[in-house]
Amino acid sequence: MRTVHEVSELAHVSVRTLHHYDKIGLLKPSARSEAGYRLYSDDDLARLQQIMLFRELEFSLADIGAILDSPDFDLKKALDQQIELLELRREHIGSLIDMAKALRGGEGSILEFEPFDTSKLDEYAEQAKASWGKTPQWKEYENRWAGRPKGEQVAIGKSLMELFVPFGRMSAEGADPSCEEALAQVAKIQAFITENYYDCTNEILAGLGQAYGSGGDFTKNINAAAGPGAAEFAAAAVGAYCERA
Repeated sequence: MRTVHEVSELAHVSVRTLHHYDKIGLLKPSARSEAGYRLYSDDDLARLQQIMLFRELEFSLADIGAILDSPDFDLKKALDQQIELLELRREHIGSLIDMAKALRGGEGSILEFEPFDTSKLDEYAEQAKASWGKTPQWKEYENRWAGRPKGEQVAIGKSLMELFVPFGRMSAEGADPSCEEALAQVAKIQAFITENYYDCTNEILAGLGQAYGSGGDFTKNINAAAGPGAAEFAAAAVGAYCERA
């Protein structure tokens, strides 16, 4: 068994991150010492490896938790998918490097944008996520979403984005993400997701909050709809909300 500090040094992950993973149920230590300190088993380390691999592939914490906790989770299948995704990413980065070198040498074209295309990588990532989507929340989402007309789906998505607008204003004003107004807005988002998508527990909300500020599509879409800094502010507000809860 290893202490949280030993795992932190071994895995190059901060103690704070390990504490957060424990808090949201993503990686709970198998045991505690007599003094109450976290103790991690080899199985815990194996799960941490999976978490870190999926994070390298920019999966949200919520997606990672759903995948690892799926009753059909298969380690070999997960590794096969991770290898495929990593190879696609290597291919993508290689194309960008080649383009940059060509531009540096005066041989590139200002009309060349093909290396920026991540559609193949994004498509495979979504397929990988969907293949594990057998959690109760995913099933609930599918059941609710499948029968809705396209127009209704768009309207719901737009309404959700509008709930982030106050975060953009608060961010611009330099407000504290843990202020009562921010926490109340988080509660509205949680209620909206529960009403329109799936049961958004505090654990799931915490994972979504991490995704909001991760710099991926969530961050870009929220900031585009609600203003610069809205996504990062939302992430901090969700963290404060879940901490209080």
